[in-house]
Amino acid sequence: MTVPLGGIPLADHAAVYRTLDEAGFTDAWSAEVNGADAFTPLALAAAWAPRLRLGTAITPVSTRGPGLLAMSAAALAETAPGRFALGVGASSPVIVQDWNAGEFTEPFRRTRDVLRFLRAALAGETVDGTYDTFTVRRFTLERPPAVAPPLLLAALRPGMLRLAGVEADGVILNWLAAGDVPQALAALGRRRPDFEVVARIFVCPTEDVGHARALGRRLITSYLTVPAYAEFHRWLGREEAFTPMWQAWAAGDRRGATAAVPDEVVDALVLHGTPEQCRAKVLRYADAGIDVPVLALLPTPELSAGKAAALVDVLTRLGGGEPR
Repeated sequence: MTVPLGGIPLADHAAVYRTLDEAGFTDAWSAEVNGADAFTPLALAAAWAPRLRLGTAITPVSTRGPGLLAMSAAALAETAPGRFALGVGASSPVIVQDWNAGEFTEPFRRTRDVLRFLRAALAGETVDGTYDTFTVRRFTLERPPAVAPPLLLAALRPGMLRLAGVEADGVILNWLAAGDVPQALAALGRRRPDFEVVARIFVCPTEDVGHARALGRRLITSYLTVPAYAEFHRWLGREEAFTPMWQAWAAGDRRGATAAVPDEVVDALVLHGTPEQCRAKVLRYADAGIDVPVLALLPTPELSAGKAAALVDVLTRLGGGEPR
């Protein structure tokens, strides 16, 4: 499950993590956009839910310096030894430049360089040298983790997917349908031993189809108009389906862009139905080759009306209702 859950203060997440554990969820994965940072929710989970595996999906490689990113990862790996995975990625110009005053240049090489730096630093090595996109002088972690976390790479298109296969311990996929998984996996090429495939999957557990599709359209127009995601879906073969949305968006017609997203595309990318139906759809991703399907729970009328009891019910049904 993606954490933290919306509408619930971090201070109240002890009950959320306990419910996830009891419902059969194995992992808690954080994101980092403009809500909570990637590490704080996982540090809380490390203390409050000592059986959950933890992961970032993702931490941008350009919003922190390499050393600070290594320190944050090392601290969490020390807090939860053997059950933390660090996922990193290029992120986007809005997050890196507009919100964090960084430089979003050469995202492929920057991501590759940070990945290589982290591999060395988290192993306790002294890093002293010039990479293509930055230079580090004699950096050594004072507290290298006893168990270095696996390094996962967020990837969309063939170049980054191949990099993940060769140099990372796993890949993180996002905004794809279950039927898209084989194409992404084929592009990975040769993989490191014990390579892991993670995918974030948007889930809106409601039988209110109108609500789910309206929310899905808003999310799709927010994300898939970003150039990297647009190119990803062109590569996946959705150029014809998305061209009307892209054209309306480019013309400043936000309402028209939202209306232009076809129902069948919404239904493929944002899973909806009863919790049991959503769970069955998630399992299709696992059948297609996803090792860790990470749910991103979206708001529903039922969750808004039912508050805490409804949330526990939905999480239990999404998790299969069988405590592990």
